[in-house]
Amino acid sequence: MVDEAGGSVPELVRQVAAEAEEAWKLYAVEGAVGPDTPVEIDDALLQIDAECAAELLTYLATYNLVFPGPARRDRAHARRAAERVVRLLGYEAAWPTNITDLSPGARAWNPVTRHTFDGVVAGTGGSFTLVLLQVGED
Repeated sequence: MVDEAGGSVPELVRQVAAEAEEAWKLYAVEGAVGPDTPVEIDDALLQIDAECAAELLTYLATYNLVFPGPARRDRAHARRAAERVVRLLGYEAAWPTNITDLSPGARAWNPVTRHTFDGVVAGTGGSFTLVLLQVGED
């Protein structure tokens, strides 16, 4: 999602999360809970630099959070797209994410949805905010 309306990053992440929860409701664990407000989303986010943002955008576009293994998409293509997004938003953009560790065997994040697995990277620079969210269930 890209927004020009000026909503806060936590508000936009919550909006995208709500859309994902609706689209994936058939796969969600019954009774699952997660953040419901932008304040709760904001508490789950941490700031990263542009290089880390490009790497996380690449990861989310290439790999599956639920079943790590072979790439689902071409990593080089995803990296070029991620680098372009970083350039378009500017290297001074703010980059919040809920992902705290994606090292082998130690995937960790602060939930932003009701799904078992989720990863979000947002970027805000100039007059645009971008949100990339991946959700999944096992």
